[in-house]
Amino acid sequence: MNTLTPVEKNREVAKAEPCYAAPDVDVFETKDEYVLEADMPGVNKAGLEILLEGNELTLTGRRQPASGEGTFLHHETARHDFRRTFVLDPVIDAARISAQIEQGELRVRLPKAEMVKSRRVAVTD
Repeated sequence: MNTLTPVEKNREVAKAEPCYAAPDVDVFETKDEYVLEADMPGVNKAGLEILLEGNELTLTGRRQPASGEGTFLHHETARHDFRRTFVLDPVIDAARISAQIEQGELRVRLPKAEMVKSRRVAVTD
């Protein structure tokens, strides 16, 4: 017989499945690349995973455990990890994607393929 109440059942499910928050993201375009900036407070390089599968880019950031000494009396910050997936345009040169994280701000550079960059065409006589 299962003795869990409905609330306890929900807690069991929550423990089994990780809960993620979607990081806030800004994307902008330059002549040569797209730049994606994601806010992941509490995430460092060791807690960051960037996975490229086909044309999907998945960002996962795991926060470090709270480092307060003593017992928390009041806790308002959510301790959820971060995850967000993006579908990349085929013009992205996937082999040259790079990323860096500093103080919880992730910057992913998505270079454009050479074939889509604008160029001047010489006119002959």
